[in-house]
Amino acid sequence: MENSDDVLRLVLRIDFPPDSRLGHGKIRLLELIASTGSISAAGRAMDMSYRRAWLLVDALNSMFRRPVVESQRGGKQGGGAALTEFGNELLHTYRNMQEKLEMAVKPELDWLEKNRHRSSDAGQ
Repeated sequence: MENSDDVLRLVLRIDFPPDSRLGHGKIRLLELIASTGSISAAGRAMDMSYRRAWLLVDALNSMFRRPVVESQRGGKQGGGAALTEFGNELLHTYRNMQEKLEMAVKPELDWLEKNRHRSSDAGQ
């Protein structure tokens, strides 16, 4: 039985010149913000500090003409964060691009998977 951690994965990363990037880490952070309603909870789920998570959100908001994440301060719930409409579109667009990319190279990934050497193959 295959462990999902032992399967080849294709990772989409988009470079925004001169020095910004959009990839699976920032997208995962957005997914967690959407599900938890909190930058700090999303950061904890990814084993990163609130400061690191906040800096990534700030970087995302700076990459685009419209904000990706909005923070809500104070109130009875103590604040929180949510994806903007544009943030939800960004998440959907990235996942759509990733799915298309995976489908486009599936035969090659299957070939690589079939022919790669695994540490578990050593005794065979």
